[in-house]
Amino acid sequence: MKNILVTGAGGFIGSHLTERLVELGFNVTAFVRYNSRNNWGWLEKSKYLKEIKVVTGDIRDYDSVKDAMKGIDTVFHLAALIGIPYSYVSPLAYIKTNVEGTYNILQAARELGVERVIHTSTSEVYGTAQFIPISENHPINPQSPYAASKAAADFLALSYYRSFGLPVIILRPFNTYGPRQSARAVIPTIITQILSGNREVKIGNISSTRDFNYVADTVEAFIEIVKCNDAVGKVVNAGSGVEISIENLVKEISSLMGVEIRIKQEEQRMRPEKSEVMRLICDNSQIKKLTNWEPKYDLITGLKATIKWLEENLAIYKYELYNI
Repeated sequence: MKNILVTGAGGFIGSHLTERLVELGFNVTAFVRYNSRNNWGWLEKSKYLKEIKVVTGDIRDYDSVKDAMKGIDTVFHLAALIGIPYSYVSPLAYIKTNVEGTYNILQAARELGVERVIHTSTSEVYGTAQFIPISENHPINPQSPYAASKAAADFLALSYYRSFGLPVIILRPFNTYGPRQSARAVIPTIITQILSGNREVKIGNISSTRDFNYVADTVEAFIEIVKCNDAVGKVVNAGSGVEISIENLVKEISSLMGVEIRIKQEEQRMRPEKSEVMRLICDNSQIKKLTNWEPKYDLITGLKATIKWLEENLAIYKYELYNI
């Protein structure tokens, strides 16, 4: 695990993971999407930038992916399209990025003899909970094009383990939040609207429940699972095991921020009825059994840290717009 590649390294979770790996002393290559401005996303202002090798390319482009993976021992594959609302607009984009992009990683890893691939899944592949808490044995029931593309990528990754012996581990985080998250996600959406002075918070479905995990805990799940030989060829959940409704989440955030707000549900923020995932709560017993991982941040502690960061960085958010 000396030489590590992180795909999606300029993104929310990817940038935090990249920095944590540098702190732990690894040689880290950050794979970020090519653009004409050489913008490296959240790594642009990283205090570790001089210690990170940044490579630009496109996860959909096999040539750039394979070239970036030469000399790499371990790949953390996080590059993906993740916005659920936009997956209704362009399902094909999610297939090309999430499925074909994962194929590029797996095939290049196979050809180059990479020692370990950590593929990032999502709790969305389970759909609305059919039993709780949701273990890795829960049926896969994707309810959006995004979730379907991620489920397909998961099964493709498992097929490479079963067919070719590729040492793949699938980490399946439940809802991650924290500094640097896009306002397309519910927690920064709520906080940035309140910080901007709005006392009427626009939101979608408020009765659904989620299992929220602070980004530092999700990153540590990646760090712990990659070291676990017994996890190879398996899917492993990472979540807190605690659920909260979106309505109660809004109330908790407004209380922490010391303001009274009204909730306004907007039609454009609602998923199609059969696509709405109503309940997610993680059974994290397997990751606890396999590793030393335990969530260290409760929801209140994580929300306080997120509010503080957003207060300091509100200017970069277009809080007046609905971000899909």
